[in-house]
Amino acid sequence: MDLKTITERRRGWVKGIVLAGGLGKRLYPLTKITNKHLLPIYNKPMIYYPIETLVDAGIKEIVVVTGGNHAGEFLRLLGNGQEFGLNHLHYAYQEGEGGIADALKLAEHLVGDDKLVVILGDNIIEKSIRKQVERFKKQRQGARILLKKVSDPQRFGVAEIKNGKVVSIEEKPKKPKSDYIVTGIYMYDSKVFDIARSLKPSGRGELEITDVNNAYIKKGQLTYDFLDGWWTDSGTVDSLLKANNLVARLKGGKKK
Repeated sequence: MDLKTITERRRGWVKGIVLAGGLGKRLYPLTKITNKHLLPIYNKPMIYYPIETLVDAGIKEIVVVTGGNHAGEFLRLLGNGQEFGLNHLHYAYQEGEGGIADALKLAEHLVGDDKLVVILGDNIIEKSIRKQVERFKKQRQGARILLKKVSDPQRFGVAEIKNGKVVSIEEKPKKPKSDYIVTGIYMYDSKVFDIARSLKPSGRGELEITDVNNAYIKKGQLTYDFLDGWWTDSGTVDSLLKANNLVARLKGGKKK
């Protein structure tokens, strides 16, 4: 295989990152002795769902970023990723709660110059994101986010859309400018690591993913798609119950 062919193939390579750190304080006492992402969603541990989402999108190399006192349990549960059909499953450890963008930096040495798809470990979706990832592969540079219309946008990062473009993203606004929120699925080129290093901590002392996305907006390099089917996070008791019920219906189980 010649160098030109190898280069062309690498341009289509996309690696996956599952962010599964944090202390899960909103789920206490369920998370008192385990990581949130190891809790069950219907018949599987939560962490299985984002991994399966990436694998279904054609991604064969994934990094799981975790932290806390129970990080070793991920290795025991997931092993080398063979169960999911992965070529490689890597692990990175985040100390403390530095935010999503901080966790992202831990995977830089594994991602290199490839593109990446990032998914929060508590995000559960109904449909495939394969077609959105394929569009991103053809995107020469920049970022792509997935939006969803929700009834409670003030809980999330809200996208303001004008003339078919996202012009701003505001984190947990009291008066949202739209009903479209940024789901926990993000696609970036390798420049994201430079952006993450340039960020300053927010008022809560974290490097915010919203600041990363707004940096791409300023560069004129952020595109978006709408997410098909239902979507939910699983970070609160109510949303954890919702995720279980949605997956149970999807899999043909009975709602209790």
